[in-house]
Amino acid sequence: MGGDTILRDGDTCWRTSRADALAFLVDGADYFAAVKASMLTARRSIWLLAWTFDALTRMQPDKVERSGSPETADRLGLLLRRISALNPGLDVRILCWDIPAAISASQGFAVQRAAAFFKGSKVQYRLDKSLPNSACHHQKVMIVDGRLVFISGGDLSTDRWDTCDHDDADPRRRLPNLRRYPARHDVATVMEGPIARDCSRLFAERWERSGGGRLGVPAPDYSEESPWPRGVTPDLIGQTVGLARTEPNWKTHTLVRENLRLHLATIATARKTLYIENQYLTAPTIVEALRRRLAEPDGPEIVSIGPESSPSFFDRMTMDSARLAAIEALSASDVHGRFSAWTPRTTAGKPIIVHSKVTIADDVFLRIGSANLNNRSLGLDTECDMAIEAERGEAGAETRATIATFRNLMIGHYLGRSLLQVEAAMEKAGTLAGAIAALDASHHRFRRVRPRPLDPVERFISDWSLGDPTTPGDAWRPWVRRRCLREQVGLVDEFMPPATAESPAPPPAADGPTPPARARRTVIPPV
Repeated sequence: MGGDTILRDGDTCWRTSRADALAFLVDGADYFAAVKASMLTARRSIWLLAWTFDALTRMQPDKVERSGSPETADRLGLLLRRISALNPGLDVRILCWDIPAAISASQGFAVQRAAAFFKGSKVQYRLDKSLPNSACHHQKVMIVDGRLVFISGGDLSTDRWDTCDHDDADPRRRLPNLRRYPARHDVATVMEGPIARDCSRLFAERWERSGGGRLGVPAPDYSEESPWPRGVTPDLIGQTVGLARTEPNWKTHTLVRENLRLHLATIATARKTLYIENQYLTAPTIVEALRRRLAEPDGPEIVSIGPESSPSFFDRMTMDSARLAAIEALSASDVHGRFSAWTPRTTAGKPIIVHSKVTIADDVFLRIGSANLNNRSLGLDTECDMAIEAERGEAGAETRATIATFRNLMIGHYLGRSLLQVEAAMEKAGTLAGAIAALDASHHRFRRVRPRPLDPVERFISDWSLGDPTTPGDAWRPWVRRRCLREQVGLVDEFMPPATAESPAPPPAADGPTPPARARRTVIPPV
C-alpha cells in the first residue's frame, strides 16, 4: 500500500501551497458567473490557459442587457475587450491550444475566430502548438491579479453553460446559432492566496514555451481589494492545496506524470470509499489499480459516474469501447460486490454529459481539474489538477466534513435530492451505491451501467488502446503502446500488491442481480 500522506511534493504533486480561501463551483452557471465577477474586479492581470476558447460564449445568458458597460457585456470576447480597453494597466493574456483544423471545424473554428476578434485590441491572444502532433494542451486555469485562480474541468465555450438542475427545457442552453445542446455537468474550484502564484508560474512557463517570450511573475498586491467573486462563499479557509501536472516528454522537456502518480496513491490509500466522476474511465493502468483494491477483502467501495456515451464520433469509436472494457474488467474483479458504475439522466430521461474530473477518497482527499482517467491525460497531454488532503485528528475535522458534504451534494444534485436526504440514505444503506439506488427508486435519474460483451471491433480497439496514446513515442505505434502500458504496471506495483488470478462469484448488487463473474481478463493484453 502507499504511504499515509497522499500529497508529496515532487512526487504525487508538483508542489503544495496555501489557499487562504477555496470554493467549489458546480456546473457552468456558477462557474461562468464567478469568472465574470472576478474579471470585472481585476486590476493587474487576467491570464487564461485553455483547451478551447470561444469569444461568443455567453457568461450569464439570463442577463442580456445591452449597454457599453463591461458589467453588462454578455459575450466573453466583448467583455475582455472592454475591460482591457477601460483599464490601461490590465494585462489580459489568453493561451489556447492551436486546435487542428479537423477538430476545430466541429467547433466552428472558434479558436481561430477568437484570434481575429482580438486583433487590434489590448488582449494578447496566442495559439499554442508547442506539442507533438498527437498531443493537446488540455489545462483549464485562469489567474486574476496573481492572487486568485480558477482550476476547472471545463472551458469557457459556447456549449459548457448549464445549471445544477440540468433542465431539459432550459431556453438558455443554446449555441450562437440558436441550436440547443445537451445537459452538461462540470466542476471547478476558485482559490485565493499563494497557490495562485504557483499557477502564475505555470502560465509563464507555458507562455514562454509557446514562443510568447519570457514573462515575469510579479508578487500580488494584497493591499488592494480582493478579486474574489461576489456572491461566492468560501467552502474552506486556510487550506493546503497540491498542484499535479501532466506534461509529455518532448524535445528538451522531460515527462511529468504527477497526475498518474497522484491517482495511484489515492487509489492505494482509500479505505472506505472511492467516488470517481470522470469523462473517461479507460486507462488500463488506473483500471488495474482499481482491480487490485476490489480484490482485497476489506478494500474500499468504488463508485464511478460517467457519461452514457461520448459526444464526438471519434471518441464514441475509441473511448467508449475502452470504457466498456474497463467496466467489464472491474465488474469481473468485483469479488466482494463493492463496484458500481452509473450514468446520470435528466428528468425527461435524456443523458447528461459528465465532463467533470473529480476523485474523492473517503472524507480525506479530493481532487478537481482537467485530467481524464485515460492514457493521454496521464502522459501525453498537458493537464493541471488541484487536490486537498485533510490533516489527521481535530486539525483536519473541518476539511473532512467539507469533503464528505461536497461528495453528498454532488450525488444529490444528480438525483434532485437534498443533502439531508442523501446523508439519511447513506446512513441507512451503509454504502454509496445502496444510497443512490434507494434515492433513485422513484426518480430514475441514474442508470446503472452493466458490463456487456464487446463486439470484435470494440474488443480490438480497447485491447490496442486505439486513439489513446500514452506518450509521443507510441502515438502512431499502437504495438509500442501496449508495451508501454505493461511497463506502467510497475508503477501500480509501487503503490499496491498484485491482485489474484481468479474471481469467485460476486454477491448481488444493491439494486438488482449482477451477471456471473468470469475468470479475470488481463486488463493490459500481452505484447
